[in-house]
Amino acid sequence: MDSTGSIRVPAILPESGAPVYSTEVSSGADLKAALDGAVVLKSLERALIPTGLFLEIPPGFEAQVRPRSGLALRRGLTVLNSPGTIDADYRGEIKVIMVNLSAEEVTILPGERIAQIVFAPVIQAVFEEKSRLPGTERGTGGFGSTGV
Repeated sequence: MDSTGSIRVPAILPESGAPVYSTEVSSGADLKAALDGAVVLKSLERALIPTGLFLEIPPGFEAQVRPRSGLALRRGLTVLNSPGTIDADYRGEIKVIMVNLSAEEVTILPGERIAQIVFAPVIQAVFEEKSRLPGTERGTGGFGSTGV
């Protein structure tokens, strides 16, 4: 990280240019669809949408692909495997698995902002084998066990 808290990420950029942060303090930069023509998604249909972006993410970081809230609210489009994780050693094109959760057909246009990318530090765990784990108040209570 540099003195501003930013990381430098070498990239092969699509024709539309680098991902753009919408505001000065946005955590996610918008990814655009690098399409030759429109893609129509029927209700509950999914598609792999290319972005034309290739990254060299620094070791110790990951990129996360997340939905854009406006697309989800207004059109029912979201990122299927959210967040999608891009590891530092991946060098292929960034593509986004989009799904249409609305009841209507939705069209994705070339150059449309489809998702956002967020960079985060990575901490890898060292797993220590144990025969028992210490108890807690919650114990083995899973989904919904702490109340509504």
